[in-house]
Amino acid sequence: MTTTGTIDRPLTHDPKDQAPMKPSNSEPAGSATPDFTTTGANDSRQNRTREMQLIQEALARAHMHERQRAAEAERQAIRLATARRMQRRAERASLRARRALAMAVMQ
Repeated sequence: MTTTGTIDRPLTHDPKDQAPMKPSNSEPAGSATPDFTTTGANDSRQNRTREMQLIQEALARAHMHERQRAAEAERQAIRLATARRMQRRAERASLRARRALAMAVMQ
């Protein structure tokens, strides 16, 4: 008894043993990619795993770089807000000191 596989659970994972896809009648002619042979698939698969791994590493590196840049920008914004708050506090203290000096001179 032969069991046919489905898209989710293929009968085999080897592309050479899988049946080629047939164009459906619902799609217009020429819309699907033409059938292709898998000659040299094993050769390209060796490089593909290494290339895919390098792509994933590059993506992870870029993602971490972006997160570090965003964190640094957030830290800089917090430092700026803190500096402005301290400047306002210093200005208020300076005004209080001026008032106190003026009151001392007037008496």
